[in-house]
Amino acid sequence: MPVFQSRTNPSSPEFRANREAMLEQVEQMRSLQQRAVDASHRRADRFAERGQLTPRQRVSRLLDPGAPFLELRTHAGYLVDTDDPDRSIPGASQITGIGMVARTRCMVVANDSGINAGALTRAGGAKVLRAQEIALENRLPLVMLVESAGANLLEYRVEQWAEGGRFFANMARLSAAGVPVITVLHGSSTAGGAYMPGMSDVVIGVKGRGQAFLAGPPLLKAATGEVAEADDLGGIGMHATVSGLIEHVAEDDADGLRIAREVVGAMRFGTARTAEADNRDWDPPVLDPDEIAGVVPADYRTAYDVREVIARIVDGSRILDVKPRYGPATVCVEAAVFGRPVGIVANNGPIDNDGAQKATQFVQRCGQLGTPLVFLQNITGYMVGTDSERGGMIKNGSKMIQAVTTVDVPRFTFFIGASFGAGNYGMCGQGYDPRFSFTWPNARSGVMGAEQAATTMRIVAEQRAEKKGEPLDEAMLDAFAGQIVSQYAAQESALVTSGLGLDDGLIDPRDTRRVLGIVLATAQEGEATDVRPLSFGVARP
Repeated sequence: MPVFQSRTNPSSPEFRANREAMLEQVEQMRSLQQRAVDASHRRADRFAERGQLTPRQRVSRLLDPGAPFLELRTHAGYLVDTDDPDRSIPGASQITGIGMVARTRCMVVANDSGINAGALTRAGGAKVLRAQEIALENRLPLVMLVESAGANLLEYRVEQWAEGGRFFANMARLSAAGVPVITVLHGSSTAGGAYMPGMSDVVIGVKGRGQAFLAGPPLLKAATGEVAEADDLGGIGMHATVSGLIEHVAEDDADGLRIAREVVGAMRFGTARTAEADNRDWDPPVLDPDEIAGVVPADYRTAYDVREVIARIVDGSRILDVKPRYGPATVCVEAAVFGRPVGIVANNGPIDNDGAQKATQFVQRCGQLGTPLVFLQNITGYMVGTDSERGGMIKNGSKMIQAVTTVDVPRFTFFIGASFGAGNYGMCGQGYDPRFSFTWPNARSGVMGAEQAATTMRIVAEQRAEKKGEPLDEAMLDAFAGQIVSQYAAQESALVTSGLGLDDGLIDPRDTRRVLGIVLATAQEGEATDVRPLSFGVARP
């Protein structure tokens, strides 16, 4: 494959302006991520008094030293429970991510009990459910570090309770599929949360701190009038000797994590395939990935060649451009990332008829070869207009969407700019269940741009008034258009969409190659892993 010849000048004023704008958004993203870390750390003294590790220290002790940890949905819940950007804490009081435990790639879920005692919010529940789905699809052992106050009864919603059953259904599916579930009880696991250890394959309880009961002492007294001490009711000692819920008793948090690592290591689940899959020859990009911050314009409406981004992500900056002169605004290239072949579909403008047909053929060919697909979304939509409609835009766009939906290879989506309308769909948006999806902080998403929506609604209002013979009130129309712009613009930013859980996390654009490498390895290892499904999950005595 030829090395891409960049036309970017890192010394140009445009590059420096783009870089400054991008890094400003990256800094805002990181500042919000740090807000969650700081909020949890404010309870560090309390954890120390109890002889405990903080939630993030637990995750760190669990993981192999020096191995990468891909934290997911770090902005989940941002601006969901409050519309005050200065008070909203992202992360939804849960820590989820993919990391190496005893040389085995695992999905890790930890309750961040430093924030609201790890209570499960609606956004936190969706975040954990997504982690379970990723674990099942990629055959990743699931390790849960549990210490949670459970659902917040003051914010009770019946639909949240009903959806909560999916937690336990997913755990049953994981175990039945042959994917191990290991739980460390660092603290309390109450009511519905008690089914977390109950439906795990291996449970490790921390002596003196871990607890599990269907009804804690307050609920027990309210329901039956019985008065019981927490440890007698559901302490680790009782579960280890009487109920049989606990397999291993740990002296403290650190010991519990040591045992968890030993349990994962003893399974030898994926160890051989991990070593084999990562033992590949590859060249780093010739073009510096750090330059991505200056390559991409701050305004998605400013055109640039997306190949400049691709060449800073792929091995050796080598790309094989497929049909570059046919449907040129839709870019399809073959390349490799950390030695793994990929097909990349990206945008240099709206998708026209030729571009849709080209992408359809390319996607289907990748499916034929078993090549994973990467979608880099910077798309305002499919081309509209008389010529486009007469050329078959509806059927050609539909064929592309069908191919993207049904192709049987792992698909990974990165929102790197605009993501509007049906363009989001054709480029494997959230509704098409990509294996993983990540967002750059400059990205904007929605049914259409705010100004376009306002103009459309203004035209509709003008036509309605004309049909009724009513006079046009320009001031009212201006106010109406302004209201539409505000409504749409308030929902399109990456911080908002990521807060709503419409991706697997915000990332620094310069980390795209590293993140893609991790999820490619995760998907490939999952498909290479032999599991022994059961007709039901492993039941405990």
